[in-house]
Amino acid sequence: MTVFLCHYLVCARCSVWWYVLGSVSYGLADADDIMLTRWNGTILGPMNTVYENRIYTLSLTCGDSYPQAPPSVRFLTRVNLTSVHRHTGIVDASRCAVLKNWSPSYGIETLLLELRKEMASTHNRRSAQPAEGSTY
Repeated sequence: MTVFLCHYLVCARCSVWWYVLGSVSYGLADADDIMLTRWNGTILGPMNTVYENRIYTLSLTCGDSYPQAPPSVRFLTRVNLTSVHRHTGIVDASRCAVLKNWSPSYGIETLLLELRKEMASTHNRRSAQPAEGSTY
């Protein structure tokens, strides 16, 4: 049985709310974004993989068609994943299962957790990684 601890945090400086679920977190990129379009996400690298003990930051943009269409996703922290463009950090929807099979019932939390699962997949878990802390 897996138990997740959930917390809501608020940044005192900008009043932006963050939702934290164990290994992923996300929050609005701009407190004034009343359309809830731009989000920041964080993934903690899964244990027993080359991603372990690393923190990955992402930028997510929910377009006018969200949640019918998936958000666009871009890693800000350099990462070597089969679904991520190696020069831009953009997640390729055609190579990322959760984006390719998007459902309106999914949300940012589901997306981040699925990307974390992808890191632990047999295709990615041992892939050589860029230097820790490098960005696109």
